[in-house]
Amino acid sequence: MEPWPPADDDALTAELGAALREAGPVPEEYLTAARAAFAWRNVAAEIALAELVFDSACDAEPAGLTRSAGSARTLSFHSGAVVLEIEVTEAGIVGQLSPPEGGRVSAQTVAGTYDEAPVDEVGFFSLGVPPPGPVRLRAQADGYAVATTWVSLR
Repeated sequence: MEPWPPADDDALTAELGAALREAGPVPEEYLTAARAAFAWRNVAAEIALAELVFDSACDAEPAGLTRSAGSARTLSFHSGAVVLEIEVTEAGIVGQLSPPEGGRVSAQTVAGTYDEAPVDEVGFFSLGVPPPGPVRLRAQADGYAVATTWVSLR
């Protein structure tokens, strides 16, 4: 067995070249995710980012709340005055957008939009079951447009 790292630059270059040749092609799912990320490179000019501020799957419950035992997961995203809260269950996603100004909410994966729904007059919406992998929600209302950070909901 050869010592690592090799003693001279030529041996190191040869070994690195061999490792790259053995790696094979990039899997298609990685290429799809990379293309989707690249497509979002200039989205900041048109849409605000709503950051995840609470996730019941990893955050402790806020003091004073009582909840029945169940399998629902709640997440809260904020962007300035805009709040997007969702509950994810086996039946899908229900959520509320505040301030409630009508509009639409779409759920997106790296492959594109998988569901879209109107937001009612009090800000409620309902979406289908999220697929495995990262998902982001995009909300467009009369006064604003926001997109959440990517999260895995299942």
